[in-house]
Amino acid sequence: MVIALSSPAAVLAQTDPQAASATDGAAIIVTGTRATGVTAAESAAPIKVLDSEALTKVGQPNLNQVLTQLVPSFTAEAFGGDTANLTLSARLRGLSPNHALVLVNGKRRHGTANLHVLGGPFQGAVAPDLDLIPPGAIGRIEVLEDGAAAQYGSDAIAGVINIILKEDKGSISGNLTAGQYYKGDGNTYSGSVTFAPDVGPDGYLNFTMFHRFHGFSQRGGVDSRIYNEDGTLRSDLGAAHTAMAAIGLPNAPYTNRIVGDSRSTLSTIMYNAGYDFGGVELYAFGSYGRREASAYENYRQPWRVSRSPVLGVAGEQILYSATGFNPREAIKEDDFSNTGGIKGEAGGFRWDLSTTYGQDYAKLYTLDSANRSLFINTGSTPSNFYDGFLKATEWTSNLDIAKEFDVGLVQPVNLAFGAEYRENTFSIGKGDFASTYFEGGQSYPGFVSTDAGKHKRHNVAAYVDLALNPIDMWKIDGAVRYEDYSDFGTKWTWKVTTRFDFTEQFALRGTVSTGFRAPSLLEEYYSSTNVGPTTAFVQLPPNSAAAKLLGYDDLKPETSTNFSAGLVIRPIPKLNVTIDAYQVKVKDRIVGTGSIFGLVGGQLAPSNGQFSGQDVLDAIAAHGNVLDPFVLQNGDAGITLFTNGADTRTRGVDVTASYPTPIGDGSILWSLSANYNETKITHLNLTDAFFAADSRSILENASPKYKVILGALLTWGGFSMNLRETFYGKASQVVLYNGTTPTVKSGAAALTDLEASYDLTPAIKLSFGANNLFNKKADTVPNGADGLPIDGGAVLNAPVTFTPYGINGGYYYGRINFSF
Repeated sequence: MVIALSSPAAVLAQTDPQAASATDGAAIIVTGTRATGVTAAESAAPIKVLDSEALTKVGQPNLNQVLTQLVPSFTAEAFGGDTANLTLSARLRGLSPNHALVLVNGKRRHGTANLHVLGGPFQGAVAPDLDLIPPGAIGRIEVLEDGAAAQYGSDAIAGVINIILKEDKGSISGNLTAGQYYKGDGNTYSGSVTFAPDVGPDGYLNFTMFHRFHGFSQRGGVDSRIYNEDGTLRSDLGAAHTAMAAIGLPNAPYTNRIVGDSRSTLSTIMYNAGYDFGGVELYAFGSYGRREASAYENYRQPWRVSRSPVLGVAGEQILYSATGFNPREAIKEDDFSNTGGIKGEAGGFRWDLSTTYGQDYAKLYTLDSANRSLFINTGSTPSNFYDGFLKATEWTSNLDIAKEFDVGLVQPVNLAFGAEYRENTFSIGKGDFASTYFEGGQSYPGFVSTDAGKHKRHNVAAYVDLALNPIDMWKIDGAVRYEDYSDFGTKWTWKVTTRFDFTEQFALRGTVSTGFRAPSLLEEYYSSTNVGPTTAFVQLPPNSAAAKLLGYDDLKPETSTNFSAGLVIRPIPKLNVTIDAYQVKVKDRIVGTGSIFGLVGGQLAPSNGQFSGQDVLDAIAAHGNVLDPFVLQNGDAGITLFTNGADTRTRGVDVTASYPTPIGDGSILWSLSANYNETKITHLNLTDAFFAADSRSILENASPKYKVILGALLTWGGFSMNLRETFYGKASQVVLYNGTTPTVKSGAAALTDLEASYDLTPAIKLSFGANNLFNKKADTVPNGADGLPIDGGAVLNAPVTFTPYGINGGYYYGRINFSF
């Protein structure tokens, strides 16, 4: 199961296999402290330890889902717009996905190249893709729920997720899993195997292979543009639509398949190796992942791509497709990372020298689509388009040194210091001719030459960390860090963490720290055109000349101030309780603007008080983007961009408890994990014209304020049963609808997960289970007075996509685990 306890500074050694169970707090931790031998129960900062056994008791073979079901402050994205649906993200403590730092064996993990562009709680996400780390390679995960930028550098505002890889010897282990949603779609099949040959007492070598297939799902009702809610043809369609319906539409009346999971195949390999040459250890670890995925976009009606604005008589061949088409956005992604290092001890100094290179390379495609202008001008159009590529790299080198000094206190003082060099690049590659000809393929235009380019920056850092115990019951840990970035200059951060154990049963702990997050290169330079059936908006890079025409400045770093205070209580043996309250203030938070209109209904948008609709169109032209002629004549067009738009304050409480109960020849492990979290905007740097009520609600209300996980794990001989009940608070999001601002709501919910396992032999275990056992479904988007969804979508009765527990309902599965 899971234990939430504590810790104090960064990572030097990663060698100890976890000898103690994570459930009793005796596990030695390496996250949040540079001191050695600290257990989770002794930590001065809140930390959760998830052992490999807990990771296997979640049905879906996806690390985002594993953490969502085990860590209450962790929320995975349920559905993403456009290419975000191909690489879903996650976040910690209700903050941005970019505010949680991900480490593997204590080393910084590179981020994704696929920026989450469209509005929503996960907008702007470029965090590392946890789905590319095979669960079978993981020995344990340490989740530090505390600000840690002074220890680790940029991004560690909400916390740190440190994935510790297995160091098994002389074994082969793995699993096979199959499952699907209750509706019968979303079929999932996966297999994992880890080889750990015995390389002698001084070394280890683990090699994990993982493969997973996940099929499409489809949720919601009929396409509101063509059908009534009961599936009958709308009476106001006219002759053109009536003729179209007579031919027969694909999947009628569920023609529009945009709301659902993408289809994907994922193959990853990961290794972890080390060998001790008599006091000096060489180590290396790395991964390679290949993902191919596609997601449906909005259905295009036949008249959208034709050689005449009026539907002609039969036989004139003026339609590209007589039944319309369902375009898909697709990705072919290659991701790899490799770390090599050497560490040892000399003269009482522990030292660790390492370098890590990571890269995410994604080729994007639009499939089963058409280029309207190309069809009009030439009479033909391809159906598949290469839209270009996105590439993000990170190269990080570290030197960490630590030594204990006996200065007459009850324990030696631990002094740690070190340095880091990091270099990041981001590139956009141009799409093919057809994808960039005028408006490109329907649903996702290719990257044009003014979108394309390569951007680069580097930074250097140095830190000092001091951990001491003035008296036996009191520990203090402090850190100071200096960073120098090539594009925006220097930053100082600091942190002080302390804990006082009044008795063996009661302790107080707390942290005060500052932090920062450097804007990602993707937020600064990403450029594309995002389209819908009647809309086209350019994502304008804030660091571009076109943005300067509208008065926007380059992005600057976010800064933060963190406070936390907590209790550690052990009222009776084996009962561990922690309660930690926190506050995180973020200044100059990077947010996406609302839609800034150049055209509304094909007409110039009125002035917003800062610039006119024509100014917006001029900025688009200056950046070199060409919009869909149909949209220019009939729809809405404009820009969006990222800006340092708001100051926010997040307050919350984390509570954890665990207690084992012996029962005959078995036992029940009871656990509770809960999080209360609330974010408020304290200052807005944007006017309502650029950050309207819908944007505000994304930050303040689109995540539930509480999440509670109750667990009971029964073990009895070779049989085990794992019951988990998760309670979610309500959430809401304001939308813009015909000049009004109604609210889409996701109500409070309780979800039950259940898994039963039996050891067929000492080496083989069979498990069956269900996530969301009683098939709790997401609330649906209501219709407005005109009978259409108020969020502007085309699908009636579509699920609320910001729901914290997913849009698909129940999922059941079977799994076979083996270990030899």
